[in-house]
Amino acid sequence: MPQRPFELAEFLPYRMTVAAERLSAGMARRYRDEFGISVAEWRVLVHVADAGAVSIRDIHSRVHLEKSKASRAATRLEAAGYVTKTVNETDRRLISLTLTDQGQALMQDLTQIARDYQARLDALLAPQLDALNAALDTLETQDL
Repeated sequence: MPQRPFELAEFLPYRMTVAAERLSAGMARRYRDEFGISVAEWRVLVHVADAGAVSIRDIHSRVHLEKSKASRAATRLEAAGYVTKTVNETDRRLISLTLTDQGQALMQDLTQIARDYQARLDALLAPQLDALNAALDTLETQDL
């Protein structure tokens, strides 16, 4: 039986990458336009808010954001007054990031944007949402 030609438009990793980029860009427009926050800064803020205190190394491993991008984003966030950097006493190479009061207030606004965006996606995908979540759970737990 002849093999079908390779169709990029049907290649799942490609399709998921395109979908992820579109989803990210859709939300990024809101927080960039309203708060001047980049995607890298958003990722840093969200993980600092979630963890309470986190290192650049932790952010790199959790969200696969290059250390240099995470570091530059953290520096911009510190300059804007959203995070503080603290040097680890036992390993001076590690910098711990925590939200300032201003950063916590910003996260409340950003969290509402995320909730609104999630609600739009839930409504758009309602008939397929359970199946999509199950498929994503499978992909996230497999060593492919």
